[in-house]
Amino acid sequence: MIAHLTGTVHRLIPGSLTLDVHGVGYLVTVPLSVWDDLKENEAARLHIATYVREDRLDLFGFADAGDRALFLESMKMSGVGPSLAMEICSVPRNILLQAIHGEDPGILTSIKGIGKKRAEKMLVDLKSLLENHPALFAAAAAMEGVAAAFDQDAIAALTSLGYDQATSISVLKNVPKDLVSTEQRVKAALQALS
Repeated sequence: MIAHLTGTVHRLIPGSLTLDVHGVGYLVTVPLSVWDDLKENEAARLHIATYVREDRLDLFGFADAGDRALFLESMKMSGVGPSLAMEICSVPRNILLQAIHGEDPGILTSIKGIGKKRAEKMLVDLKSLLENHPALFAAAAAMEGVAAAFDQDAIAALTSLGYDQATSISVLKNVPKDLVSTEQRVKAALQALS
């Protein structure tokens, strides 16, 4: 198993990139937050999760070992494959933590392919994950509640307008924190998206 790769970023494609490591290009799928932070021809180090099936081998890259661990643990949930686990990892951990503590499936239903019943089941699994692996959410606990309450509504509003959840979260991260109402944050996000 590959634990991490360090190399030069080439060919940024939304949601994935090619990482050149000593002349070998690795195609790595990354969360949108990681993709936003990387620039072409710059050095990068990614923590890697390897997914092997009989017909393919996929690499998933993360900014830190905690995100990789969350991805791997998410894949252990019933009905969660690598694509859905990647979507879960695209949700900031402080927002996931708030959803878990508040038993609010709303943030999970904003992920494509997750309905209310499935979101409720996933919350139970995530709560168990939190109890068994508290370190995954330790840093997020300090940020719990910060922008999460209104961002959850803003994310839901943007996804109802047709934007995917990862794009919505990425854009909302760049909205000024002094805009506290959902309406203001959605308006600013829509301006950034246009």
